[in-house]
Amino acid sequence: MKKGIARLRWKEDLGDKVKVDFRDVDDDFILSDHIKILPAFSFPFSMDVTTIMICIQGTARGKIGLKSYETLSPGVIILLAGEILQYESVSDDFKGLFMVMSERLADSLLPDVRNWMAVTFSIRENPFLPLNGDELDLLKSYYEMLKKVVVMTDSLHRKEIVRLFMKAFYYFLSTQQQKISPKRILTKREESVRQFMDLVQKHYRTERKISFYACKMCRTPKYLSQTVKTYTGRPANEWIDRYVMIEAKALLKSTQMTVQQISDELHFGDQSLFGKYFKHLEGVSPKEYREG
Repeated sequence: MKKGIARLRWKEDLGDKVKVDFRDVDDDFILSDHIKILPAFSFPFSMDVTTIMICIQGTARGKIGLKSYETLSPGVIILLAGEILQYESVSDDFKGLFMVMSERLADSLLPDVRNWMAVTFSIRENPFLPLNGDELDLLKSYYEMLKKVVVMTDSLHRKEIVRLFMKAFYYFLSTQQQKISPKRILTKREESVRQFMDLVQKHYRTERKISFYACKMCRTPKYLSQTVKTYTGRPANEWIDRYVMIEAKALLKSTQMTVQQISDELHFGDQSLFGKYFKHLEGVSPKEYREG
Protein backbone atom coordinates (compact mmCIF):
# COMPACT_ATOMS: atom_id res chain seq x y z
CA MET A 1 0.00 0.00 0.00
CA LYS A 2 1.30 3.48 -0.89
CA LYS A 3 2.20 5.80 1.91
CA GLY A 4 0.95 9.36 2.00
CA ILE A 5 -2.15 10.98 0.58
CA ALA A 6 -3.65 9.67 -2.65
CA ARG A 7 -3.79 12.34 -5.36
CA LEU A 8 -6.89 11.68 -7.43
CA ARG A 9 -7.11 13.22 -10.89
CA TRP A 10 -10.65 14.10 -11.85
CA LYS A 11 -10.73 12.81 -15.41
CA GLU A 12 -8.00 10.15 -15.46
CA ASP A 13 -8.75 8.43 -12.12
CA LEU A 14 -12.46 9.10 -11.62
CA GLY A 15 -13.91 9.54 -15.09
CA ASP A 16 -15.15 5.93 -15.32
CA LYS A 17 -15.98 5.54 -11.61
CA VAL A 18 -18.11 8.58 -10.86
CA LYS A 19 -21.40 8.91 -12.70
CA VAL A 20 -21.45 12.47 -13.94
CA ASP A 21 -23.87 14.13 -16.30
CA PHE A 22 -21.66 17.12 -17.14
CA ARG A 23 -20.97 19.77 -19.68
CA ASP A 24 -17.52 21.29 -19.79
CA VAL A 25 -15.58 24.18 -21.33
CA ASP A 26 -12.22 22.95 -22.64
CA ASP A 27 -11.92 20.53 -19.70
CA ASP A 28 -11.62 23.47 -17.29
CA PHE A 29 -15.19 23.60 -16.00
CA ILE A 30 -17.80 20.98 -15.18
CA LEU A 31 -21.39 21.33 -13.99
CA SER A 32 -23.33 18.39 -12.63
CA ASP A 33 -26.57 17.70 -10.80
CA HIS A 34 -25.75 14.02 -10.42
CA ILE A 35 -22.28 13.50 -8.95
CA LYS A 36 -22.40 10.59 -6.54
CA ILE A 37 -20.36 10.87 -3.34
CA LEU A 38 -18.88 7.40 -3.16
CA PRO A 39 -18.62 5.49 0.16
CA ALA A 40 -15.52 3.81 -1.28
CA PHE A 41 -13.55 6.96 -0.47
CA SER A 42 -12.94 6.03 3.16
CA PHE A 43 -9.24 6.92 2.84
CA PRO A 44 -7.72 10.41 2.84
CA PHE A 45 -7.25 11.81 -0.65
CA SER A 46 -6.76 15.08 -2.48
CA MET A 47 -8.18 16.23 -5.80
CA ASP A 48 -6.61 18.13 -8.69
CA VAL A 49 -9.70 20.34 -9.06
CA THR A 50 -11.58 22.93 -7.01
CA THR A 51 -15.16 21.88 -6.27
CA ILE A 52 -18.10 24.01 -5.16
CA MET A 53 -21.01 21.95 -3.83
CA ILE A 54 -24.39 23.58 -3.22
CA CYS A 55 -26.28 21.36 -0.81
CA ILE A 56 -30.00 21.49 -1.58
CA GLN A 57 -31.19 18.55 0.50
CA GLY A 58 -29.78 16.13 3.07
CA THR A 59 -26.36 16.13 4.74
CA ALA A 60 -22.79 15.04 4.01
CA ARG A 61 -20.01 14.58 6.56
CA GLY A 62 -16.26 14.36 6.20
CA LYS A 63 -12.91 15.93 6.97
CA ILE A 64 -11.11 18.78 5.25
CA GLY A 65 -7.53 18.76 6.45
CA LEU A 66 -7.80 17.58 10.04
CA LYS A 67 -11.13 19.28 10.75
CA SER A 68 -14.52 17.58 10.61
CA TYR A 69 -17.32 19.31 8.72
CA GLU A 70 -21.00 18.65 8.22
CA THR A 71 -22.57 20.01 5.05
CA LEU A 72 -26.21 20.79 5.77
CA SER A 73 -28.94 22.01 3.48
CA PRO A 74 -29.24 24.76 2.57
CA GLY A 75 -25.52 25.50 2.39
CA VAL A 76 -22.45 25.54 0.18
CA ILE A 77 -19.01 24.05 0.66
CA ILE A 78 -15.84 24.85 -1.28
CA LEU A 79 -13.12 22.21 -1.64
CA LEU A 80 -9.89 23.72 -2.94
CA ALA A 81 -7.56 21.78 -5.23
CA GLY A 82 -4.87 20.04 -3.21
CA GLU A 83 -6.89 20.02 0.01
CA ILE A 84 -6.75 16.74 1.96
CA LEU A 85 -10.24 15.25 2.11
CA GLN A 86 -11.83 12.25 3.76
CA TYR A 87 -15.35 10.98 3.21
CA GLU A 88 -17.36 9.88 6.26
CA SER A 89 -21.07 9.69 5.42
CA VAL A 90 -23.85 11.07 3.24
CA SER A 91 -27.60 10.86 3.84
CA ASP A 92 -29.78 8.85 1.45
CA ASP A 93 -31.78 11.95 0.52
CA PHE A 94 -28.73 14.05 -0.37
CA LYS A 95 -29.06 16.34 -3.39
CA GLY A 96 -26.51 18.85 -4.56
CA LEU A 97 -25.31 20.98 -7.43
CA PHE A 98 -21.62 20.70 -8.29
CA MET A 99 -19.27 23.10 -10.03
CA VAL A 100 -15.83 21.60 -10.71
CA MET A 101 -12.97 23.83 -11.90
CA SER A 102 -9.41 23.12 -12.94
CA GLU A 103 -6.71 24.90 -10.92
CA ARG A 104 -5.98 26.94 -14.04
CA LEU A 105 -9.53 28.33 -14.18
CA ALA A 106 -9.80 28.82 -10.41
CA ASP A 107 -6.55 30.81 -10.31
CA SER A 108 -7.61 32.97 -13.26
CA LEU A 109 -10.78 34.15 -11.50
CA LEU A 110 -8.82 36.39 -9.15
CA PRO A 111 -5.63 37.44 -10.97
CA ASP A 112 -4.82 40.06 -8.35
CA VAL A 113 -2.54 38.29 -5.87
CA ARG A 114 -3.77 40.16 -2.79
CA ASN A 115 -7.44 39.33 -3.48
CA TRP A 116 -6.58 35.76 -4.44
CA MET A 117 -4.76 35.14 -1.17
CA ALA A 118 -7.51 36.76 0.91
CA VAL A 119 -10.19 34.58 -0.69
CA THR A 120 -8.03 31.44 -0.42
CA PHE A 121 -7.37 31.93 3.29
CA SER A 122 -11.01 32.75 3.92
CA ILE A 123 -12.11 29.55 2.20
CA ARG A 124 -9.60 27.45 4.13
CA GLU A 125 -10.85 28.88 7.42
CA ASN A 126 -14.55 28.59 6.52
CA PRO A 127 -15.12 26.09 3.69
CA PHE A 128 -18.80 25.59 4.62
CA LEU A 129 -21.28 28.45 4.49
CA PRO A 130 -24.88 28.12 5.67
CA LEU A 131 -27.46 29.78 3.43
CA ASN A 132 -30.94 31.13 3.94
CA GLY A 133 -33.70 30.50 1.41
CA ASP A 134 -33.07 33.64 -0.63
CA GLU A 135 -29.31 32.99 -0.78
CA LEU A 136 -29.88 29.42 -1.90
CA ASP A 137 -32.24 30.62 -4.63
CA LEU A 138 -29.59 33.10 -5.80
CA LEU A 139 -26.89 30.41 -6.10
CA LYS A 140 -29.29 28.10 -7.89
CA SER A 141 -29.97 30.94 -10.34
CA TYR A 142 -26.22 31.34 -10.92
CA TYR A 143 -26.00 27.62 -11.57
CA GLU A 144 -28.89 27.60 -14.05
CA MET A 145 -27.46 30.58 -15.93
CA LEU A 146 -24.07 28.86 -16.14
CA LYS A 147 -25.74 25.76 -17.58
CA LYS A 148 -27.17 27.90 -20.35
CA VAL A 149 -23.83 29.56 -21.03
CA VAL A 150 -21.73 26.40 -21.34
CA VAL A 151 -23.94 25.01 -24.10
CA MET A 152 -23.52 28.17 -26.19
CA THR A 153 -20.92 26.45 -28.35
CA ASP A 154 -21.28 29.03 -31.13
CA SER A 155 -20.33 31.91 -28.82
CA LEU A 156 -16.81 33.27 -29.24
CA HIS A 157 -16.90 34.62 -25.68
CA ARG A 158 -18.26 31.58 -23.87
CA LYS A 159 -15.17 31.02 -21.70
CA GLU A 160 -14.99 34.68 -20.69
CA ILE A 161 -18.70 34.68 -19.77
CA VAL A 162 -18.12 31.63 -17.59
CA ARG A 163 -15.22 33.40 -15.86
CA LEU A 164 -17.33 36.50 -15.22
CA PHE A 165 -20.16 34.45 -13.73
CA MET A 166 -17.70 32.54 -11.54
CA LYS A 167 -16.06 35.78 -10.39
CA ALA A 168 -19.46 37.07 -9.29
CA PHE A 169 -20.07 33.74 -7.56
CA TYR A 170 -16.72 33.94 -5.73
CA TYR A 171 -17.32 37.51 -4.59
CA PHE A 172 -20.73 36.54 -3.22
CA LEU A 173 -19.18 33.66 -1.26
CA SER A 174 -16.39 35.92 -0.02
CA THR A 175 -18.96 38.39 1.31
CA GLN A 176 -20.81 35.57 3.08
CA GLN A 177 -17.57 34.32 4.64
CA GLN A 178 -16.75 37.76 6.02
CA LYS A 179 -20.09 37.74 7.82
CA ILE A 180 -19.39 34.52 9.69
CA SER A 181 -15.59 34.66 10.15
CA PRO A 182 -14.90 34.56 13.88
CA LYS A 183 -12.44 37.10 15.23
CA ARG A 184 -10.00 34.95 17.15
CA ILE A 185 -6.41 35.00 18.28
CA LEU A 186 -4.17 33.09 15.91
CA THR A 187 -2.00 30.25 17.18
CA LYS A 188 1.78 30.68 16.90
CA ARG A 189 1.81 28.37 13.89
CA GLU A 190 -0.98 30.27 12.15
CA GLU A 191 0.76 33.57 12.89
CA SER A 192 3.95 32.20 11.33
CA VAL A 193 2.03 31.28 8.18
CA ARG A 194 0.45 34.73 8.04
CA GLN A 195 3.88 36.32 8.45
CA PHE A 196 5.29 34.15 5.68
CA MET A 197 2.44 35.05 3.32
CA ASP A 198 2.88 38.75 4.06
CA LEU A 199 6.60 38.50 3.28
CA VAL A 200 5.95 36.59 0.05
CA GLN A 201 3.43 39.20 -1.02
CA LYS A 202 6.08 41.90 -0.56
CA HIS A 203 9.05 40.08 -2.07
CA TYR A 204 7.87 37.40 -4.55
CA ARG A 205 8.92 39.45 -7.56
CA THR A 206 12.55 39.42 -6.45
CA GLU A 207 12.92 36.48 -4.05
CA ARG A 208 11.92 32.92 -4.99
CA LYS A 209 14.05 30.91 -2.54
CA ILE A 210 12.55 29.72 0.74
CA SER A 211 15.87 30.40 2.50
CA PHE A 212 15.28 34.15 2.10
CA TYR A 213 11.93 34.00 3.91
CA ALA A 214 13.18 31.58 6.57
CA CYS A 215 16.05 33.96 7.34
CA LYS A 216 13.67 36.91 7.61
CA MET A 217 11.58 34.93 10.13
CA CYS A 218 14.54 33.44 12.02
CA ARG A 219 13.39 29.93 11.11
CA THR A 220 15.00 27.05 9.25
CA PRO A 221 13.75 26.42 5.70
CA LYS A 222 12.64 22.91 6.72
CA TYR A 223 10.62 24.15 9.69
CA LEU A 224 9.01 26.92 7.67
CA SER A 225 8.07 24.63 4.80
CA GLN A 226 6.57 21.99 7.10
CA THR A 227 4.63 24.59 9.09
CA VAL A 228 3.18 26.19 5.98
CA LYS A 229 2.27 22.78 4.51
CA THR A 230 0.58 21.66 7.73
CA TYR A 231 -1.65 24.72 7.76
CA THR A 232 -2.28 25.28 4.03
CA GLY A 233 -1.80 21.88 2.42
CA ARG A 234 1.10 23.17 0.29
CA PRO A 235 4.81 23.57 1.14
CA ALA A 236 6.22 27.09 1.27
CA ASN A 237 8.06 26.89 -2.07
CA GLU A 238 4.79 26.09 -3.87
CA TRP A 239 3.18 29.22 -2.45
CA ILE A 240 6.10 31.33 -3.68
CA ASP A 241 5.77 29.76 -7.14
CA ARG A 242 2.00 30.32 -7.18
CA TYR A 243 2.43 34.02 -6.39
CA VAL A 244 4.94 34.37 -9.24
CA MET A 245 2.82 32.38 -11.68
CA ILE A 246 -0.41 34.24 -10.97
CA GLU A 247 1.40 37.52 -11.61
CA ALA A 248 3.04 36.14 -14.76
CA LYS A 249 -0.25 34.80 -16.13
CA ALA A 250 -2.05 38.06 -15.44
CA LEU A 251 0.66 40.04 -17.24
CA LEU A 252 0.62 37.66 -20.20
CA LYS A 253 -3.15 37.73 -20.61
CA SER A 254 -4.07 41.29 -19.63
CA THR A 255 -1.17 43.44 -20.88
CA GLN A 256 0.76 44.06 -24.10
CA MET A 257 4.11 43.60 -22.32
CA THR A 258 6.60 41.42 -24.17
CA VAL A 259 7.81 38.18 -22.59
CA GLN A 260 11.18 39.90 -22.07
CA GLN A 261 9.50 42.81 -20.26
CA ILE A 262 7.56 40.42 -18.05
CA SER A 263 10.77 38.53 -17.32
CA ASP A 264 12.37 41.82 -16.26
CA GLU A 265 9.34 42.80 -14.20
CA LEU A 266 9.61 39.56 -12.22
CA HIS A 267 13.41 39.92 -11.92
CA PHE A 268 14.49 36.79 -13.77
CA GLY A 269 18.07 36.82 -14.99
CA ASP A 270 16.96 36.58 -18.60
CA GLN A 271 14.00 35.59 -20.76
CA SER A 272 15.28 32.03 -21.13
CA LEU A 273 15.26 31.42 -17.37
CA PHE A 274 11.74 32.83 -17.13
CA GLY A 275 10.59 30.61 -19.99
CA LYS A 276 12.04 27.47 -18.38
CA TYR A 277 10.53 28.37 -15.00
CA PHE A 278 7.10 29.04 -16.53
CA LYS A 279 7.05 25.89 -18.66
CA HIS A 280 8.18 23.71 -15.74
CA LEU A 281 5.20 24.86 -13.67
CA GLU A 282 2.55 25.38 -16.35
CA GLY A 283 3.54 22.80 -18.98
CA VAL A 284 3.61 25.36 -21.81
CA SER A 285 5.83 28.30 -22.71
CA PRO A 286 4.80 31.89 -21.86
CA LYS A 287 4.10 32.51 -25.55
CA GLU A 288 1.93 29.39 -25.86
CA TYR A 289 0.02 30.38 -22.70
CA ARG A 290 -0.63 33.89 -24.06
CA GLU A 291 -1.88 32.52 -27.39
CA GLY A 292 -3.94 29.71 -25.86
